[in-house]
Amino acid sequence: MNLEELRSYCLAKEGVTEGFPFGGDTLVFKVLDKMFAATGLDSPTPGINLKCDPAYALQLREQHPEVQPGYHMNKKHWNTVQLDGGLSRETVRALIDHSYDLVVKSLPKAKRESLS
Repeated sequence: MNLEELRSYCLAKEGVTEGFPFGGDTLVFKVLDKMFAATGLDSPTPGINLKCDPAYALQLREQHPEVQPGYHMNKKHWNTVQLDGGLSRETVRALIDHSYDLVVKSLPKAKRESLS
């Protein structure tokens, strides 16, 4: 999955916006102002930071060398997923979905209900 595919997939989700709150080299995706994904634009190897359930994060890291503790993030709740082709598009999309869903579940009820 390349950066444009990643961007299109994230932006197609309801309530998602993109921005550069950490500077021009880190693209951040938020659902209703809460971050669920971030990617460095200047990295030699493309990757994305995604929120993850802590137990599932450990499982993913054991099973896939492309999944590492979140770079510059809380390593208990975030993974960095390398987009070098080692994981299928379907797997990367499922990890993005998991991150998005975790963040949506943590939103106040009124905000959650505003998403269709």
